[in-house]
Amino acid sequence: QLRAVYSLFTSAVSILLRLTGNEPLSILPLSSQPEERVGKAHYKLCDRLKLEKKQRRMCRRDPGVAETLMEAISMSALECQYQFRFERWNCTLEGRYRANILKRGFKETSFLYAISSAGLTHAMAKACSAGRMERCTCDEAPDLENREAWQWGGCGDNLKYSNKFVKDFLGKKSNKDLRARVDMHNTNVGMKVIKAGVETTCKCHGVSGSCTVQTCWRQLSPFHTIGNQLKLLYETSLKVGSSSNDATGEGDIGQSRDQIPRTVDLIHIEDSPNFCRSSKYSPGTSARKCYKDKNCDAICCGRGHNTQSRVVTRPCQCQVRWCCYVECKQCTQREEVYTCKG
Repeated sequence: QLRAVYSLFTSAVSILLRLTGNEPLSILPLSSQPEERVGKAHYKLCDRLKLEKKQRRMCRRDPGVAETLMEAISMSALECQYQFRFERWNCTLEGRYRANILKRGFKETSFLYAISSAGLTHAMAKACSAGRMERCTCDEAPDLENREAWQWGGCGDNLKYSNKFVKDFLGKKSNKDLRARVDMHNTNVGMKVIKAGVETTCKCHGVSGSCTVQTCWRQLSPFHTIGNQLKLLYETSLKVGSSSNDATGEGDIGQSRDQIPRTVDLIHIEDSPNFCRSSKYSPGTSARKCYKDKNCDAICCGRGHNTQSRVVTRPCQCQVRWCCYVECKQCTQREEVYTCKG
């Protein structure tokens, strides 16, 4: 089911926050362990994640999947927190907040669905090209122009395999429910943004750099670039309703505010709360750090902010010394820290 991967996204973040530093070692092929133990070490990680039966089977059949899922979860959560670091909702995923947000149809929910599917698609394609998967490898040569002058080489990110895996992993859900259709739409937006960011990277070969032959491969955009694009789509997310067929009970996502959603638009069905005060959706903005000339007025919700002065010491006037080290002075300065009033 589609929502299972987002339960995975949110519940596993809390797992990441409790890691001791020893967990990643359990999924590495350490030569000191018997081969039987190495082969099934990833089973434990698959079982720790809240996966459905089919997803658990997909996780277990390739040792690289569990590690890739955890990488996708971490990457998506960190990017979400980065994109919303200056806003009232700062992608708080701890405790009850994550579950309550995912139960609703807010703009923030649409972003979580898109960034999650984008993270999994990106991480899987990279894992293939990095040789961490048993069932996939480098991307195969697509139909490039001027193939006579281009020699396919390098190791491209395998987006074809990644897309297929993600679609199988998420599965299909009935389209009779508006919320299910909205969630699926936003999931597909995340995957489309990844696909749109694929670039062909080439390296020249030839006498004196003449570039008579090029070695080329396909490469995904950095995930931070993907996060920027999804944040822009969040800002213009469209609120939609349902235009249902009384005979079948099925319907299409309807337009709102005289705008028809495109396949690359994020969409939502509910207005978001203001996130100013503590609620079941966020801890609010009381005591949140803000930046006086940038966002204090917005995130403090008109309550004003406190100013605290403190002395900090940082490295400064750094110089590279021969041969191999950097020498810095320690500079002390006074700075002001601003936090929202309660």
